Amino acid sequence: MYMAYGWPQVIPLELPNCLSTQKILYLKVVNRLFLVVAPSHLELWSASQHRVRLGKYKRDVDSIQTEGENVQAVWSPDMKLVAVLTSSFYLHIFKVHFTEKKIQIGGKQPTGLFLVKISLLLSEQVPFANKNLTMSNIICDNKHMLIGLSDGSLYSISWKGEFCGAFNLDVWLRDSVAANKLSHPLDNDLASGGIQAVHRSNNFAPETSAVVNLEFSISLRLLFVLFSDGQLVSCSVSKKGLKHTESIKVERRLASSDVVCVSVASEQQILAVGTRKGVVELYDLADSASFIHAVSLYDWGYSVEDTGPVNCIAWTPDNSAFAVGWKLRGLTVWSVSGCCLMSTIRQIGLSSVSSPVVKPNLDHKYEPMMGGTSLMHWDEYGYRLYAIEEGSSERVIAFSFGKCCLNRGISGTTYTCQVIYGEDRLLVVQSEDTNELKILHLNLPVSYISQNWPVLHVAASKDGMYLAVAGLHGLTLYDIRLKRWRVFGDVTQEQQIQCRGLLWLGKIVVVCNYLDSSNTYELLFYPRYHLDQSSLLCRKSLLAKPIVMDVYQDYLLVTYRPFDVHIYHVKLSGELIPSNTPDLQISTVRELSIMTAKSHPVAMRFIPDQPSQEYISRNDISSDVLAREPARCLILRMNGELSLLDLDIGRERELTDSVEVFWVTCGKSEEKTNLIEDVSWLDYGHRGMQVWYPSPGVDPYKQEDFLQLDPELEFDREVYPLGLLPNAGVVVGVSQRMSFSACTEFPCFEPSPQAQTILHCLLRHLLQRDKIEEALRLAQLSAEKPRFSHCLEWLLFTVFDAEISRTNSSNNQTAVANSSLLMKTCDLIRNFPEYLDVVVSVARKTDGRHWADLFSAAGRSTELFEECFQQRWYRTAACYILVIAKLEGPAVSQYCALRLLQAALDESLYELAGELVRFLLRSGREYEPTNTDSEKLSPRVLGYFLFPSSFRRQSSDSKSSSFEDQSANVASVKNILESHASYLMSGKELSKLVSFVKGTQFDLAEYLRRERYGSARLENFASGFEMIGQKLQMGTLQSRLDAEFLLANMCSVKFKEWIVVLATLLRRSEVLFDLFSHDLRLWKAYSITLETHPAFADYHDLLEELDGKLSSFLVSGATRES
Repeated sequence: MYMAYGWPQVIPLELPNCLSTQKILYLKVVNRLFLVVAPSHLELWSASQHRVRLGKYKRDVDSIQTEGENVQAVWSPDMKLVAVLTSSFYLHIFKVHFTEKKIQIGGKQPTGLFLVKISLLLSEQVPFANKNLTMSNIICDNKHMLIGLSDGSLYSISWKGEFCGAFNLDVWLRDSVAANKLSHPLDNDLASGGIQAVHRSNNFAPETSAVVNLEFSISLRLLFVLFSDGQLVSCSVSKKGLKHTESIKVERRLASSDVVCVSVASEQQILAVGTRKGVVELYDLADSASFIHAVSLYDWGYSVEDTGPVNCIAWTPDNSAFAVGWKLRGLTVWSVSGCCLMSTIRQIGLSSVSSPVVKPNLDHKYEPMMGGTSLMHWDEYGYRLYAIEEGSSERVIAFSFGKCCLNRGISGTTYTCQVIYGEDRLLVVQSEDTNELKILHLNLPVSYISQNWPVLHVAASKDGMYLAVAGLHGLTLYDIRLKRWRVFGDVTQEQQIQCRGLLWLGKIVVVCNYLDSSNTYELLFYPRYHLDQSSLLCRKSLLAKPIVMDVYQDYLLVTYRPFDVHIYHVKLSGELIPSNTPDLQISTVRELSIMTAKSHPVAMRFIPDQPSQEYISRNDISSDVLAREPARCLILRMNGELSLLDLDIGRERELTDSVEVFWVTCGKSEEKTNLIEDVSWLDYGHRGMQVWYPSPGVDPYKQEDFLQLDPELEFDREVYPLGLLPNAGVVVGVSQRMSFSACTEFPCFEPSPQAQTILHCLLRHLLQRDKIEEALRLAQLSAEKPRFSHCLEWLLFTVFDAEISRTNSSNNQTAVANSSLLMKTCDLIRNFPEYLDVVVSVARKTDGRHWADLFSAAGRSTELFEECFQQRWYRTAACYILVIAKLEGPAVSQYCALRLLQAALDESLYELAGELVRFLLRSGREYEPTNTDSEKLSPRVLGYFLFPSSFRRQSSDSKSSSFEDQSANVASVKNILESHASYLMSGKELSKLVSFVKGTQFDLAEYLRRERYGSARLENFASGFEMIGQKLQMGTLQSRLDAEFLLANMCSVKFKEWIVVLATLLRRSEVLFDLFSHDLRLWKAYSITLETHPAFADYHDLLEELDGKLSSFLVSGATRES
């Protein structure tokens, strides 16, 4: 799969003539070259390692005025000719000729680039020039071109400049084709209504419908014609090509007013249809053009008003992904399964409530393709996507892409090592710490990649510690532990190898080599410690070009077209070390030729025979059993069909379809902490991730007994799975991130690895099959892994949710079995300390009406609460309060909450205490039978200070009469809070007092009024000042904020002793001046105390400042009196 990385590259183009329109009309990339046709000129660039302009042809002003601007163009398949049609209906045919003038970029290495001369061969006006017609794009084969006209006809022109005439398609007269159409249900989840057949009446005039777009697939021999009224027609073309227009027959007629462009994936046989609503719909041409699914940016909060209609679609070379360009804004790359791999539009998340409106601000300044996308094309390797912004004629923007190893073809890889490879580098997922996966960029040695650009094949060893990388010639190995590259010492030997595939056979790298001289293929076996002809272990000639290869232990699978499977056994004699010369022998153990009409396989993987349960229980698995030749393999075909092949009898069993990638896990990992050993394989496609388990019966691969994935394992549609970490029980995926910088025009695209656990699915599977001990062992192996608690929570939630959905089912046996599974799940989780947290977390995520069922299996809520309380897990215990209120009644829940409140205050958990206070006061109002006037008032969270002053007595010694009508519940809360406040005030724990007041909303001011001569009293200023200074530690910001908070409350109740102490600690001279100016006796006592105590010497400057202010105040007062 494809992921963007790095900054987009800008390729400047020739400035257009002043007379020309500002628009590039043609872009195509073929064989390391890309052609750009502008209204006034042509440019040919290299699309290889070095982006260099090789040649151009610029029309003069007279030619443009006489013959018009370029409006349509096409490049011949052999790249020797370019045809251009002008606005005045002139046909220009240009010749592309490579000269012998080499281009030297710099350095000693030759680039292999030559200057190109573009010359005009033919300039002639087309026969339909005087008919006032408009033209569609041009399509071609090796001999002829076709262009659509606005009168509904197609015009044929040869590459020799011969005008072969116009012809009309028999679109409306063939009623038989109307039934063979593309269609899909109208309840599709996107806004598009799809493509539906339309039956026209006989009086319909097809001449009024203009041809606006043509799409041609040479390999499928299919021509798609799009008319201006939305009619889309599929035509078959004979083997003779476009020359014989009479052989172009209409096969299907389609209709939709929304269709604006189409693109065909020839290998996958998928038709992508772009609509005016901004939606792209995919159809399977191999299955009567059935609807697959649709993709759009609706779920990301962008509507057609933001992006405009689809403007262009470009498939990757391997047809596994496609790029979509919109008319008004942006470009996005999707996988066939519907995963958003890359987008230039800033993502705001799935299912956004409102669609963001594009506004001219700085954020959008750095967004590529902000004005829309007019043209785009992938290079032949899929490493670059060349795009042109709508209305632009000055530059081409090239996006760099890396490809994920999809386990396809004849290059194998391991699922335990996740690698994305670009044209000259590797991006390796570092998975030592699954909490924080990272991408490591590995640049290939310059000495290798400069001569063998680009990277073509990558394979990782089974343990993931070695990487084999092959470019155009030779190969190089990378040791991840030592961070060291190994290449051929002899460049001549390196250039003799044209790698077509890579495999790892233990410590041996297997190279599928193509021999130019004989047009044959062979296998080369090199030890990983030395790349040299002298160390070559074996050379094995192949019968033909292999299409699929795989390896398991000592067995090698090679498949040829059409479907011939050969299995070899590799025997190594001697130790594989540099000082030894081991002998490697290859023998054929199985040959299988299968006749089938299905599409060819793109991947095949051995399925190891799994030991029986008897062997496992005795722990008596011999090496002979493990090394037994595999008798089955999985097959993934080009159309996405996944099947199981029995190699003994040659029978193939279809399993599922629409699969993009799969990973065989059984018997593939030697890790002692393998958490996925009970899984046979996993696959990913447009249905999401599917997990396959072996059947418990005699046949472990009986299809109807396979259990597939539950919906909760669905991957985010922005994350594409790369592989597995068996020792962590997670699937590793990658998504796109963008980082913005003020010093660059465009953002940097950064692949970001993501991890998603599958442990809960594995545990549920084992419990369903009564493998209790295996499930416990698997959970114990995972206990130290990240997100283990989350896995247990998901396990219990999914099992409980399934029971809820089946509670009202008529099948009582199913309900009983599911209830039994719930008991097993609770019993399993009870073995871990996370149990109490997991149970209450699941309860909070489910409807309270079903809590009784949950706690009947998990245990009584009061007992679980008591266990939390005894272990001092107070936050978890608090979560059980609401459950207890629902199941045991309000009285029990209030009692538990009061106990927990006191414990929380003792542990200084004031936020938790505040939540408990609010619960108790709320429950007191809800469940108290009496209904006093005070209960109708808006409560504040503290005892009798909760109520207005009209309900309180003003005398400070009255403590009980104002609460006589309140519930015992509220009175208990009041007593607990007051008691704790008195405890903190007596010990002068002022920071805790502030946290207590803020957490519980305790009315501190009213408390201070009552306790002025009680617990809040300061007996002696000097001792109190010293103690409070030590408690608050005024050197920290938080302590100063706490002191400010207390000072404000003391000022509100005019508590002079505390005001003096706190204002002095804070050096708030204005507060002290205001206090002393009205009480000079207090000032004298204060100044004497500070002057006579050596401990207060630091405050003498404050004393001098106050003395000066008071002296001035007294003098000015005396002056006014006189």
